[in-house]
Amino acid sequence: MQSDLTTHFPMRNARVHEACGAAALGFAVVFASLRQGHVLLIRESWRADVVNPMGAAPFFDPARLLVAFVKDQTEGLAVMEEALRDGAVGTVIAELNKPLDLTAGRRLQLAAKTGNTTGLCLISEDMGSNAAETRWKCDPVFDPNGSDSTLMRWSLIKNKSGTLCSWYVRWNPYKSDPAHRVVVVSTPVN
Repeated sequence: MQSDLTTHFPMRNARVHEACGAAALGFAVVFASLRQGHVLLIRESWRADVVNPMGAAPFFDPARLLVAFVKDQTEGLAVMEEALRDGAVGTVIAELNKPLDLTAGRRLQLAAKTGNTTGLCLISEDMGSNAAETRWKCDPVFDPNGSDSTLMRWSLIKNKSGTLCSWYVRWNPYKSDPAHRVVVVSTPVN
């Protein structure tokens, strides 16, 4: 029996979650589109790739996206913790390149609870923290018909509530139905 996606996504508020996989940034953008307030994206300044806020336009107003460039992960975690604790933004997303120890993960959880803000750490698949509320593996899925570039497989691979499951989803671009922007679809056939 497959669990209903809406019982797990959007993720629990005032907690820090994790996403990994090739479509993790897409997952983060979809998640941010369902949240209120500004979105803070924390990135290390040495990264060669560039985030263009206009890439979020099909999902949410790019003016809501704030990008903070930090020297290293230590500085990034400090910025994330302060942003979560302050509560001035609705969502804090951080790209991490090293595993979090339990102390750092727990500090983020306490800050999220204090500020009533939700955090999302984008990690490599082998970097999960024991303190994360949930961990999602997000992969793009090839559409054999070539008609859907937003098709993804989201797998809930860690959940402190206990239920693990996978869904094939796509983005519903129709603003007439804002409550159902993510649509669960059947398994694609190649």
